[in-house]
Amino acid sequence: MSDSKLTILAIGAHVGDVELASGGVLASHYLKGDKIATLALTAGERGVPDGQDKAEYREQKVREAHIFAEMLGGEAYVFDYEDGEVPDNQEIRVQVADIIRKVKPNVIITHWKNSMHKDHALTHHIVNDARFFAGLKSFERELPAHFAARLYYSENWEDAVDYVPYVYVDFDQEAFDLWIEALSKHWFVTGSKSFKYLDYYKALARVRGLEARKDYAEAFMVPEETKRLLKSSLF
Repeated sequence: MSDSKLTILAIGAHVGDVELASGGVLASHYLKGDKIATLALTAGERGVPDGQDKAEYREQKVREAHIFAEMLGGEAYVFDYEDGEVPDNQEIRVQVADIIRKVKPNVIITHWKNSMHKDHALTHHIVNDARFFAGLKSFERELPAHFAARLYYSENWEDAVDYVPYVYVDFDQEAFDLWIEALSKHWFVTGSKSFKYLDYYKALARVRGLEARKDYAEAFMVPEETKRLLKSSLF
C-alpha cells in the first residue's frame, strides 16, 4: 500500500461480527489516520438477553454499532433485515453496493465463505457480488461507480471450516487497548453466557501476533484469484 490514507469498510452479518474479528486492525488504521466504516446487514437481535424485549435489544445493538464506530472516528450502518433472515436476492446486493459507492473504500473486510451461521456465509456472497456491482460503471445508480481494490475475509470462530490464515496484520498495544475498550461497549461481548467472546478474541489476537513475531495481529484470507506472490528468485 502507498502512504496515502485508506478508507476501510468492514461488512458483517450482525452488529459485532466485524468489531470482534477485525476490530484491532480497524483501531490501528484509525490511529494511523485512516477512515473506518462498518456495515451490519442485521442488528443481531436474536441474541437478546433473557427478560429483555427483542425490539429494545435491536435498538441497543444499533447504538452499540454507532458507539464502536465513533470511538474509531468512523461511521456505522445497520440494515433493517431480521437476524437470521438475511435474504439471498438482488435487492440486498444493490443496497450493499450503494453503501460501497457512498463510503468509497479502498479495502473491504467481510466474512469467510464457510460458516456454521447461514447469515455469515450468505453475507460473504452478497458482499462479493456487491463489490462487483459497485465497481461497474454500466450499473447505474444514484452514486457513481467505485471499485474497492482489496478484499479480505476475517477470522471468526463461527467461520472456521477450511479457513487458513493467509495475511497477518499486526497492531500495537495502543490499538489493542482502544479496540478492547470499544468492543466492551457491546453487551454480548462482555455479558453473553453462551460464549466467552472477549476472552477468545483477545487471546486470538495474541496468538496471531506471536505467530507473526509481533505483539498482536489479526489474520485474514483473500480471494483465490488474488493469491499471487511475484518473485524473481527462489530466495
